[in-house]
Amino acid sequence: MLHRPRAGGLQESPTGRGGELAALVARAASAHAGHAHAVLLSGPSGIGKTRLLRAFLDDQAARGTRTLYAACGREPAAHRAPTAYDGLPDGMPEIPEGAATAPYGAVRALFGPLGLTGAGPSHLLRGGAHHALPALTPRATTAPPAHQVLHGLYRLAGNLMTDRPLTLVLDDAHHADEHSLRWLDFLLRRAEHRLPLLVVLAHRPEAEPLAGDALAAVGAPHRATVLPLGPLTEAESAELARRILGTPVGPAFAGHLAAASGGNPRTLTHALRTLRAEGIAPDEHGTRRAAELCAAMTATTTHRRLGHQPGWVRDVATALAVLGEDEPQRVAALAGVTTALVEDALTALRRAGLVAPGHAGLVDAATRAAVLAPLADPELTALRTRAVLLLSDAGRPAEEIAEHVLRLPGPVPPWMASALRDAAARAAARGGHKTAARYLHAVLRAEPDDLSARTELARALAEINPEEALPLLEEALALPTDPRTKAAVAAQYGLTCVALRRFTDAVRVLDEALAAFAAGTGPRTGPADRELAALLESVLLLAGIVRRETIGAVRARAAHMTLPHGDTPAQRQKAAMMSILTALDGRSAERTVVQARRALRSPGVEPGGWAAFAAAFPLALADEVDDALTALDQVLTQGQEYGEARVYTLALTARSLVLHGIGAIPDALADARTAMGLTAEDAQCAELTLPHIVLATALVDHAEPRRAEETLARIEPRDLDGHVLEQPAYLMARARARRGLGDREGAVALLFSCGDALAATGVANAVFHPWWVHAVRQLSALGRTGEARELAERWTGPARSWGTPRALGLAAHALALTTPGPEGVVLHTEAVEWLAGSPARAEHARAEYYLGRALLAAGDQPAAREHLRTAVGLARQCGALALAEAARGGLVTAGGRMRKATGSRTDLLTRTERKVAALARAGASNREIAEALFVTVRTVEMHLTGVYRKLGVGDRAALASALPPDGPPEPPAGMPMVAYGRPARAAR
Repeated sequence: MLHRPRAGGLQESPTGRGGELAALVARAASAHAGHAHAVLLSGPSGIGKTRLLRAFLDDQAARGTRTLYAACGREPAAHRAPTAYDGLPDGMPEIPEGAATAPYGAVRALFGPLGLTGAGPSHLLRGGAHHALPALTPRATTAPPAHQVLHGLYRLAGNLMTDRPLTLVLDDAHHADEHSLRWLDFLLRRAEHRLPLLVVLAHRPEAEPLAGDALAAVGAPHRATVLPLGPLTEAESAELARRILGTPVGPAFAGHLAAASGGNPRTLTHALRTLRAEGIAPDEHGTRRAAELCAAMTATTTHRRLGHQPGWVRDVATALAVLGEDEPQRVAALAGVTTALVEDALTALRRAGLVAPGHAGLVDAATRAAVLAPLADPELTALRTRAVLLLSDAGRPAEEIAEHVLRLPGPVPPWMASALRDAAARAAARGGHKTAARYLHAVLRAEPDDLSARTELARALAEINPEEALPLLEEALALPTDPRTKAAVAAQYGLTCVALRRFTDAVRVLDEALAAFAAGTGPRTGPADRELAALLESVLLLAGIVRRETIGAVRARAAHMTLPHGDTPAQRQKAAMMSILTALDGRSAERTVVQARRALRSPGVEPGGWAAFAAAFPLALADEVDDALTALDQVLTQGQEYGEARVYTLALTARSLVLHGIGAIPDALADARTAMGLTAEDAQCAELTLPHIVLATALVDHAEPRRAEETLARIEPRDLDGHVLEQPAYLMARARARRGLGDREGAVALLFSCGDALAATGVANAVFHPWWVHAVRQLSALGRTGEARELAERWTGPARSWGTPRALGLAAHALALTTPGPEGVVLHTEAVEWLAGSPARAEHARAEYYLGRALLAAGDQPAAREHLRTAVGLARQCGALALAEAARGGLVTAGGRMRKATGSRTDLLTRTERKVAALARAGASNREIAEALFVTVRTVEMHLTGVYRKLGVGDRAALASALPPDGPPEPPAGMPMVAYGRPARAAR
């Protein structure tokens, strides 16, 4: 596509070459200001050098620059559209291949359109420029000295630059003759500091130049800029497709297109124009057709280039196509040549554009396929088998060998199946479950009756596609096997059912497996059997604890279980699940902590992270927040390292809950928003509802009840019926959102529904979804004091049984709300004292608020102001904006003064975070910020992380738009500025 000149300014660039075009234009502007320069435009065949040059020359012509162009070593292209370049009225001149090596052949093509034959006078030949005529007229009868011709050409170029700058462009310069390149070097050396000249040479770096030394001299680093052209990206391929097809294309189509073409614009353009001519849309069929077209074009180019090579070079190319980039010794062994010949072959293949400069493998998958296409199936199979043997003998990594094994047709021999198993185990250990499944599918094809291969494949699939894993496990369970094997399969079946939310099926199969295992192994079992039994029990508890219809049975089973020591992964998982049941029972925080800490005895986290993840929940309920957050951080790290999206999302959600519970609401919001984003991006997380519930819970405290309701509206309530953990959480979040919107009656109804759901599952923990505290507040506000009092008294016992400062503080707070007069003030004071010693900072702020109100009602305004001011500060520090504003209103009523919060997220920043954010917004580096604030760079990084989380941004670029123009404002008066962290637990 040619870009016509416009009235000035940068012309439209070929797709994906905007940056390169801008660089050329900038280099031209500098050169034309009197700093003569050269540019070497570098890239393989078809990469778009000529199209870029056309756009550049259009731009230069539009700016009034004199431009001369020639292409070396090509046959004239009659179909090429004419352009408006200065001196090129009939198109862009080319040097026929036969004339490429003639002395001054490139010079004649450049200056030929000027018509300088010496037959008549010309102002361009003044001042000695006529000495250039022998170079411009190949049939000259005399041969003047070379220096005289060089000076004549130099004078001619100078005459061309008397009225405007000059740009000389030589395309395919690797075909240019030595005389022409020597003159360009001569010209640049003399024009460097005083003439408005730019020389642009386009060449293929892999091609052997006709005059290598002369080309290197023109492109000497001190006077030349190298501008490489790389393959088009997926986004650029999509844009090219849109331009040619006239319609936007999806990312999947663009990705396949870029891969099939290797990002080569010429190949892409050919494929897209063919699709357009055939009327094929960019859909699945279009993707297949485009891949065929790209492969065919790549094959044609590859075969043409290889056809000129000797047989041993083609053999090396074939070996490279089979092995990939590899050691020369193995390539030589597979090709049947010497190592020295491999090096020579690589040089030849680089010149042919089949091997990239600096590499030892073919340029892309399409080229590899084209090289192998002529081989018959038996010949290719024999080569691939030899390659596997060579790699195995060399001790290469199992996964590298496995990739070659997968390319073999038909079932593989047993020793290769063993290599595939080894590779699958290594892939699974690093979280590559999809890769492991590919290997194990091949194993199962080779050994269809192998039960272990079936279960290993199911285990890998359970992480990426549990629907596909379940039938494999059901088939395995139906086979007549020994109790131990059946128990192991049942455990995997149970875990897979949990991922698919088929909890009842899991409990049924696990119950049967446990009974069969106990009967089959007898009372005297070894360590392996005890570990397998612990695994079965832990998975049974994991599956049964989720639903109302199964929790009773697993609770009865757990009552007879022995707490394991936590020395093995299965024991730790069992201890974690037992701690959850104990926590839900609500009778002993101490016992719960003991059980949960057994689950964390290992310093690391087992794959899947279930033990650490499960233990964090009861630890947080028991006010052991540091341990809970540490466990979740470990799970998050593992989930990120191994790409376990579901585990990572659930751990983020759990951490958001814990952070919300300690009053770090901005941090809780940040985690919940990230988890919500993952549910939309990853198919493994799409069905998760807890992130929505947790985000809504935090939004209510952040004074956004309307957004909380909108978030909860995405959940179908019937999907949560009978869910032990999620249904009460959903009902309570809805109740709090209703209260935030002023609907107290609706809130009370939902809170009692939450209580009913918990009672139906036997959950009696006073601080697990403490709906009763919220209900007491709303009932008291509605004047239903009797109901409120009865509810507070009923839950005081369970709260005292749990016995944590948070539980005792909430119980005192609920009783205080229903107790008027001085006795109520005493109870409010007790609630403040308990909650001040707990990690529940938002609840502490709320207790201070209610104590202030009680003191104000009793007529003690000074004391009321003290507690209300504390409530405002704590609430703002926590990010509980709704509570902060209510407390501020109470403070004003009590005769105090305090500025109203802006409602901006910047209110949530600590004073130090504000300083760091302001400096970062101004462009200071982390080190400069550290020096300005007299802290370490690590401290700056920590504060920036906090800023990003609280403002909901991801990096410095987004920080500028999240802050006011003059940086974050100072906090409102009375707001204590302390950094968020994990509060140290106060003594009870």
